[in-house]
Parts: sequence; structure tokens; C-alpha cells
Amino acid sequence: MIGHRIRRALVVVSTPVPDSYTAARAQVVIDGLETAEIEVRVRDLYAEGFDPHLSATERRDHLEAGTAAEIADHATDLLWCDTLVLVYPTWWSAQPAMLKGWFDRVWVCGVAWDLPAGANRLRPRLSNVRRIVVVTTHGSSKIVNSLQGEAGKRTVTRSLRLMCNWRCRTSWWATYSMDRLDDDDRRRELHHLQRRIARLAGPSAARRSLR
Repeated sequence: MIGHRIRRALVVVSTPVPDSYTAARAQVVIDGLETAEIEVRVRDLYAEGFDPHLSATERRDHLEAGTAAEIADHATDLLWCDTLVLVYPTWWSAQPAMLKGWFDRVWVCGVAWDLPAGANRLRPRLSNVRRIVVVTTHGSSKIVNSLQGEAGKRTVTRSLRLMCNWRCRTSWWATYSMDRLDDDDRRRELHHLQRRIARLAGPSAARRSLR
């Protein structure tokens, strides 16, 4: 990872099933980062009962700075991290509504962007975020997802990333054809994810993962 060493990672998890494969992948991510002695904050949106609904008041005041008071701590975490890890299953070619609601309500004016008076383009604010990693699953194949346009990937690489540091890098760690994988396949995928996280965390963590 050229020019950037992870120090503070925010892991945002979006799955309604606590014993799901996505939840297992999230735990691999968290364990791997903590093993590498990276400071980690976790936001499990379903577990904490995050409300993804953008209210009429929030929409009306969307050019005002700041988030709704009840979710201000989410904005604090986003402004704190240098690496954002999103863990979720892909549904209908994109992020679950819960995670999309997190984007809508947390990535707001005064947090992720500003719109100066008279300007017609957003000004990015998340210069602290230098890496975005997506850990997701798809029921269908890579070819099918490509034909569908990969809407979820575009949201991250063409929208979220533009609000971050101009050198922000994105990593798309997707497991495809989940509907065809058996238990052994899934265990291999988890091990592969563990190694990826170790490499992301740095050389020392990667060496530990090989022991």
C-alpha cells in the first residue's frame, strides 16, 4: 500500500443475520486488523439498530452542516478513520438499504462534503480517508454482475471515493457465485480473506498470518 500505513480503521457491517457468512467475514476482518495492532472501531448497523431512513427534515436541510444529533457519533467515527472497511452482502446488484441509508444520513454536508456559496460542485471533506475496502458477496457470477453494471461497485469507486483524500485507493474483495459454494469453499474463502487483511495491514501482519 504505497505511501500509507493503516492506523485507524472503521469497519461498517451491514447484515441482518448475526450468524451469517457475511458476519463471519466481518469477524475475520476485525480480528485481522486487531492482530496487526491497528486501532479499530466497529459499526454493526443492524445490531445497534441504526435507522437508515432519511427524514423529511434531513432532506429539507441537507445543505446545512452536520448529521442528525442521534447519529453524530457515526460522523465522528468517519472523520476519525484513515481506512474504511465496508462488509455486506450484495442485494439487487448493490448495497443493502441499511448501508445505503448510512451513506445518505452520515455522508452529509459538513462531514463528507461542502457546497460553497455560488458553487455547483461539491468540495470533498474526508481527506483523512485514504483507503476504502469493500468485502462483499454475490449470489451470481462475476460475468453476470458485470452485465448488470456493478451498481454497488460504482457507488463506492465513483461516488464515495471522490469525497475522500485525492489519493484514496479502493479495494473490491468480492466472493462471487456464493449460491454454488459448499462449506469447504467458504472456509477457503475465509482463509483467503484473512491473508488479504494481513497484507493490507502491513508486512509484519502478513508474516504472522503465514505462521
